[in-house]
Amino acid sequence: MNPQHSAQDIVRCDLCETPVPPMCCDVCHINLCIACVGIHLSDRSKEHKVVPFEERGSTINYPKCQEHSSKRCELHCIHCNIPICASCVSSGEHDQHEKLDISKILKTKKELIEKDLLELKNFICPKFQQAASKIPTQKADVEQHSLQLTTALNKQGEALHKEINNLIQKKQSEIEEMNEQHLAAITTHEDAINKALHEIKLVILDLQKLIDSDDVYLVSEYNSRNEEFRSLPAQFQVTLPTFSPPEIKREQLYQQLGSLSQLLFSYPLTDEAARTTEEYGDRKKTPGDVSSLPTRTLSDKPRILTDIPIGYNDLNNVSCLSDEEIWTHGYNNIMKLYNMKGEILKSVQTKSGNDPKDIAVTRSRGLVYADYGDRSINLMKNGPIWATPSSSS
Repeated sequence: MNPQHSAQDIVRCDLCETPVPPMCCDVCHINLCIACVGIHLSDRSKEHKVVPFEERGSTINYPKCQEHSSKRCELHCIHCNIPICASCVSSGEHDQHEKLDISKILKTKKELIEKDLLELKNFICPKFQQAASKIPTQKADVEQHSLQLTTALNKQGEALHKEINNLIQKKQSEIEEMNEQHLAAITTHEDAINKALHEIKLVILDLQKLIDSDDVYLVSEYNSRNEEFRSLPAQFQVTLPTFSPPEIKREQLYQQLGSLSQLLFSYPLTDEAARTTEEYGDRKKTPGDVSSLPTRTLSDKPRILTDIPIGYNDLNNVSCLSDEEIWTHGYNNIMKLYNMKGEILKSVQTKSGNDPKDIAVTRSRGLVYADYGDRSINLMKNGPIWATPSSSS
């Protein structure tokens, strides 16, 4: 064969390689020249149907009947979900059952396969490829941000000289650890995308084979997987850590070196998780309720930011008015408003003189407390206390 003309000389007899064979076996799916037709038909181990090459693919390979081995099934019983032959119909076993021509089922399945194949090729696969292409940029951004953190840390460390070198190394380790966590999270996301992309490509190959197949069993057994590929794996949202250097104080070297915020991951609520959450609200709990909700990485090292001395022997309740102001009450009828330095900004006695059962604040900075003694809810804001009696039970 001339390599320069091999593209035009691709159709040959599968037995003797004679070019442009005029016949083919629609059952065995091989091309045959006139001389090889008889040779092929002499193989009686299976059935054959030799047709002109132009009519290839026109023959449906009907399955053999499980009940009547000599018959071919041209119908499908919807009720029993099995192929049936003419003898099955004559037996009366399927008289009251809906029946369909197998060729119609084959056509419907192939239409679904073609639709899924187009969606996988034109939409799902490109979407995953685009997501995969963004991963290197995300990794580069992580490295860049990590470098910025390291630069800021080293600049502050130089001001503290040799006595804080060990602390600098400790903070550096924290950055590197979070950097590894972030890269690991992105790599995990990348692996999920690549795994799905690999599966999508395999499905595409399988669907292409099914499109060309006349095997009723293979085609009829097809179940679409497009739904599981329509959504990308959940993309986390990350809150990047920041480095904030304070004024240097030798007695507080570790704190003065700077606080490094935690690396946080947040994931969008998936459709399935949203449905689970909705059902959970209606008290329809399922075993997957907890795992399906979005999660984020929490710090293993809680930090005490400040200690506020307020002088209570027994503190009963607190409610934050703002980031800098806190309402408190103990086991008495006095409620006190403190700032973060422990200074009393305001002190209020309950209207009835009873101890408040609970306290809260409103969006408009009002103080609300429950009076168990006179069964009332009381609101105070820039003036007198207004009481709302509770209805009796």
